[in-house]
Amino acid sequence: MSAPLTVLHVEAGRHLYGGALQVIYLLRGLLAEGVRNILVCPEGSAVAAAARETGAEVIETPMGGDADLGLVFRLRHIIRRERPSLVHLHSRRGADLWGGIAARLAGVPAILTRRVDNPEPRAWVGLKYRLYHRVVSISEGIRQVLINEGLASARVTCVHSAVDTERYRPGCADRALFGHELGLAGEGPVLAVVAQLIARKGHRYLLAALPGIFEAVPGVQVVFFGRGPLEVALRTEVERAGLTEQVHFAGFRDDLERLLPCLDLVVHPAEMEGLGVSLLQAAACGVPIVAFPVGGIPEIVREGENGYLRSVGDVDGLRDRIVELLQAPGRMREMGLNGRALVEHAFSIDSMVRGNLSVYRGLLRFSNDNE
Repeated sequence: MSAPLTVLHVEAGRHLYGGALQVIYLLRGLLAEGVRNILVCPEGSAVAAAARETGAEVIETPMGGDADLGLVFRLRHIIRRERPSLVHLHSRRGADLWGGIAARLAGVPAILTRRVDNPEPRAWVGLKYRLYHRVVSISEGIRQVLINEGLASARVTCVHSAVDTERYRPGCADRALFGHELGLAGEGPVLAVVAQLIARKGHRYLLAALPGIFEAVPGVQVVFFGRGPLEVALRTEVERAGLTEQVHFAGFRDDLERLLPCLDLVVHPAEMEGLGVSLLQAAACGVPIVAFPVGGIPEIVREGENGYLRSVGDVDGLRDRIVELLQAPGRMREMGLNGRALVEHAFSIDSMVRGNLSVYRGLLRFSNDNE
């Protein structure tokens, strides 16, 4: 009887959102397929605790980011001791480069999941990506970036990130309580941005569009979910514009499944985006989306079906589409239903697990055929 497929996963994130949450989904799904999972992650992280609940074996180790050269030797030691069938590297912050080198030194094939669409120099791509036998991109947009940078198309497979459609689903339990909890004024429509407060998420474009939105649809309330280094600057801009009664900063929330269904619209004016897990969550909750068509966003937001896409930086277009939807509640409900159907079909956890498992099996068949 052959030994079970053993995958050693490396995740440098500490908190349960974004890519780290996708790893937890994957661990749970792979276990159901008979895969033995070993997760290497930071000491004392929320990821470690959640991974243990999936049945994975967890190894906690210091992870100091790009400057932590010692991670190469710690990972090499772990890989040689555990002898996995392959190594799956899930994140950056040093784990991608150092993990790839460690796997190569240990003589084990490595897979990298690429979650961002920011370009890298072709020379660096040519050097760094030799470490990985296969690359998994979480969107076709990211896959195309890698191919344009010189990576052979046969080495890059798109496996979309997933959303838990049982956890994220339509139905606001109590809109009045929602408004009270977030300090919203009145009973007008609520739109939100769900993203880190960093420059590339484009909050400034929505702020520039707000005067026209408030003029056309009085009573609108705006919520910024997330934290980040731009929080002070954004708060200052809101205060300077006299919009503190309309624009609210809700910080990071770990209960978005309860809050998102209470929104009327999600706006995502990002300049770069690998895919956008928050958009998957919003769509799963039946919320329409207005966004810029960057990275993998057009794979989630289908123009005219579950939202609208405007060119990057088009403040007037952003404003007009938001106003159009806020003035058409029936259209928003229709788009919400379409979004829910889309994520159930194309972004399920089962689909993501099967996609990764197919990459594993294809790589191992190729390796065996070439021994």
